[in-house]
Amino acid sequence: MVNILILSCGTRNKIVKYFKKSVGEAGKIVATDCSSMAPALYEADKHYIVSKINDPNYVENILGICRKENISGVLSLIDPELSLLAENKEKFEAVGVKIIGSNYDLCERALDKWKMYLWCREHNYKCAASYLSLEKFLYDEKIGNISYPVFLKPVRGSASIAISKVSDEQMLKVLFKQNNGLMIQEYLQGQEIGIDCYIDLISGELVSIFLKKKIVMKAGETDKAISFKNDKLTHMIEDFIKENGYRGQIDIDVFDIDGEYYISEVNPRFGGGYPHAYECGVDHMRMIVNNLLGIENKREIGNYEENIVMMKYSEIKSFKSGDQNEKKCMVD
Repeated sequence: MVNILILSCGTRNKIVKYFKKSVGEAGKIVATDCSSMAPALYEADKHYIVSKINDPNYVENILGICRKENISGVLSLIDPELSLLAENKEKFEAVGVKIIGSNYDLCERALDKWKMYLWCREHNYKCAASYLSLEKFLYDEKIGNISYPVFLKPVRGSASIAISKVSDEQMLKVLFKQNNGLMIQEYLQGQEIGIDCYIDLISGELVSIFLKKKIVMKAGETDKAISFKNDKLTHMIEDFIKENGYRGQIDIDVFDIDGEYYISEVNPRFGGGYPHAYECGVDHMRMIVNNLLGIENKREIGNYEENIVMMKYSEIKSFKSGDQNEKKCMVD
């Protein structure tokens, strides 16, 4: 039996549905969130309302759920929680639970845009020029090394939260003064690409890559996209993942600028655009289930059709407040 726990499920209804389909009658899907208004909760076989991840008792509460529900593997759908899981890997393994994800250092590097920028530069991957120092940026702008507009964003952040596109020095100085922990990043103009990858948890080999060109973005997530294939980009991503050492599901954003590929973001989790891959037959849920059963996945790179368009649209999810299936998390 394979029972999977999905943490911080939020609005990722499709992700929960896909896991349920892959597990079938051979297990169950349990979901958690800190809000009873997270619609994806109600797609799971069972759900729990838990505290926020900064609660001192949060990890123990999750471990309690794992013991109670006989969980085989656990994953999160939000960036800050990835490091928390990885940091407590031994505690989960002690109760027989596999962390479906990468190690702590890789999760931290992905969350910290400055660390990722430095790593890409050191390993000769193209990326947007970035600055922690306002003075250094202003000097480079003056001598023509960079120009407006630029992005001003938190060094540690996700989902495009608190990102500003800035077009002049005056506004840049005002925003930089008002906020701490910001970095300045070159504005990349080109075709944005989303890449869904799966790295086998047993062999450590990259076994699946799905490429999509982003057509429309909303709130930092892919709203419309079209599938495609490209050997040059695929080889670059294979090298990038091998050099990093990621495990499990990885979501990578890249910009195509005149045929050259720039690494933009890396998220060691399921991204908001993953349903596109699944609906094209790229089933990473099945690969996760295989790994939890002790089965290595075979390489399936490129096994999908090009020019398949994904378009998101709104759906409605309703539930009765105080329903008996609405569980509060308790530590056993």
